[in-house]
Amino acid sequence: MLDNPVMTGTRHVGAHLVLDVHDPIRAFVQIAVSGAPAGQLDDSLKVTFDGESMAITELVTAEGRVHVLTAPAKGRVELTYQASLRGDAPHDPVSEADSIVFLRPSRYAESDRLAPTAQAEFAGISGAQELLAAVSSWVGSRLDYVPGSSGPTDGAVDTLLLRRGVCRDYAHLVVALLRALDVPARLVAVYAPGLNPMDFHAVAEAAVDGAWRVVDATLLAPRSTLVRIATGRDAADTAFLSIYGGAADLLESHVTAVVDGALPSDDVTELVSIA
Repeated sequence: MLDNPVMTGTRHVGAHLVLDVHDPIRAFVQIAVSGAPAGQLDDSLKVTFDGESMAITELVTAEGRVHVLTAPAKGRVELTYQASLRGDAPHDPVSEADSIVFLRPSRYAESDRLAPTAQAEFAGISGAQELLAAVSSWVGSRLDYVPGSSGPTDGAVDTLLLRRGVCRDYAHLVVALLRALDVPARLVAVYAPGLNPMDFHAVAEAAVDGAWRVVDATLLAPRSTLVRIATGRDAADTAFLSIYGGAADLLESHVTAVVDGALPSDDVTELVSIA
């Protein structure tokens, strides 16, 4: 069984967000690298309000690292995150709880509604490695990647009907189909060196032989270079920005993700983990 190659180059990632706050807000921001072992990650987050440094609180949740900020008045909030990640971490194991939670239908991955489609399209495929490759290729061949073609409330069923979407739509459809085939699956927000155009990226992870394996039907970035930000049932758990209690506009969003040296190749038939 093929496994993912070791990623030896340092990965450098970051994000810059600018908000125009109209009314006082409380914001949850998920842009920090999560799951990195101590000593392998150097990162920093700077937040300003109208040019002055402002306080933030970091919380570690089941989904990842969440930074909480409160803007008490109208003004401009800027967030600048930078991180360098060296080497690989051990694979994230699949827990008993994971095998329950990530089999259930969720808001954007309606596996119950897609069960007949999944069972008809992938009947007779028994090997996990073959199934992941088949689902990835099936989704990739049936959807067109069209920026701006989907809305924030679209789920996997909408994506299949529309036959187009962006990375989160591809990932939701993969997750829903795998869950419908009794394979625990979840969505991961990542930094993706090699992605073009550069942005936050979303991929699926599937439980195979006790380990989480990446499925990215977009084929837009090598899976072995991915850097985990947040992990959850679907996009409801992994949004990079959530605003409550007021109003604000996102004026700017710039993402960077590069790796020292050449980008590795990727093969959809290989089992690859985010490490």
